[in-house]
Amino acid sequence: MTPMAETVTSSGTTGSLLASLDPLLRAWLPRQRWFAGKGRPVTGFTPVSVTELLPPDGRLGLYHLLVRVHQPTVPGAPPHPGDCYQLLIGVREALPPRLAPALIGHVTEGPLAGRTVYEALYDTRPADVLLEALRTQARIGGLRFERDPAQEIRAGLVPRLMTAEQSNSSVVYGDTFILKLLRRVVPGVNPDLELPLALAREGCPRVPAPTAWLHAEVAADAYVLAVLQPYVSGAADGWELALRELAKGEDFAAEARALGRATAEVHTALARALPTVTLGHAQLELLVDGMTERLAAAAQAVPALRPYERGLRSAYEALGTLAAEGRTWTAQRVHGDLHLGQCLRSPSGAWSLIDFEGEPARPLAERRMPQPPVRDIAGMLRSFDYAAHSATPPAPDWAHTCRAAYCSGYAEVAGRDPRTDPVLLRAYETDKAVYEVVYEARHRPDWLPVPLNAVRRLALPDQEARP
Repeated sequence: MTPMAETVTSSGTTGSLLASLDPLLRAWLPRQRWFAGKGRPVTGFTPVSVTELLPPDGRLGLYHLLVRVHQPTVPGAPPHPGDCYQLLIGVREALPPRLAPALIGHVTEGPLAGRTVYEALYDTRPADVLLEALRTQARIGGLRFERDPAQEIRAGLVPRLMTAEQSNSSVVYGDTFILKLLRRVVPGVNPDLELPLALAREGCPRVPAPTAWLHAEVAADAYVLAVLQPYVSGAADGWELALRELAKGEDFAAEARALGRATAEVHTALARALPTVTLGHAQLELLVDGMTERLAAAAQAVPALRPYERGLRSAYEALGTLAAEGRTWTAQRVHGDLHLGQCLRSPSGAWSLIDFEGEPARPLAERRMPQPPVRDIAGMLRSFDYAAHSATPPAPDWAHTCRAAYCSGYAEVAGRDPRTDPVLLRAYETDKAVYEVVYEARHRPDWLPVPLNAVRRLALPDQEARP
């Protein structure tokens, strides 16, 4: 393996390098699944850090970039400095045919003039460099490659990039490890590393324990950039598994119950590992206000929601009334974006929860706040609903059965059934459905009837009778 460079490019080289890549990145970035600024042109870049991992004077060069992307702000939105993205840029004289899908472009000026640059994760050599750096706990510029010394990382594992659409990038190494490379990054403690580490300390088997991780120290900021975890070989994605069982007309209740138990195990371990708080009237008032504001903004953006706005608001008002009467709830760290696609079932039948990043569009501080566990439960209940409406014809009774089984499984471990607190559950499921309405209206209009069906149910005053 080519030795890794121990240098960071100078400020002058950084400027000329990024300037030469600028026109290529402006065209390439908006086409990436993980790019969050779609629909607005890229107007420029500011380097946060540029690190040379392999010198470009050989057959292969490799750069690690953190770049801030500038775009016009959304009308009415506050000024924004631009999102920071993590890029791995490979450099070759010419790309072999196998790397054609990775092409970014041909550089015409600057230090890489005459070379071809591409998305390096498609290439086995750059992916090898990352694993070796984690294995050896390398320090390269501001990049810090850390690992759990109790876990072995063998050299020479063959990498392959996972090409399924996702908001980050993942590389599997020899069916032994999976490296999740975060794309849009913010400084601070990332829950995608923080929570699995906390669960590993508690001995929770439902979440793969981090093996290694990459972070960067840039000026006064620290960024979590990647996490390496054991790969659950042969595992079935919960969403795909549910759709397969639906297509065959098979019952999914046993799996839903097992998934409920797994969720409760994770929640119980998180409550032991990290502080919990009590939500009283003042905290609940802020929570209800936030839900109400999101509903008002959603109804403004999606006219189809307006006939149900009053009924949906009653879900939040009912929660506010209980809080005003002195009712309190316990909040703790939770997954934050739980749905069937965030769950894996191993060949042995055991369920695991993955991807603890939370909703990437939310601020990091919000994603790290303690919340009632019912937030995760509401997300999973909505996911069963989505799966049922993906069938032809839709299968609402299947969703109802799965939702009930999931709540029963949760109660078996947690000692409390989410359905025994219907006001809180309704409020959180309503908030999730409102979010889905806006998302589908903007990105997948054909799916809009799915959350609208839930909105019609949730807007009814007697909807609490069904889980």
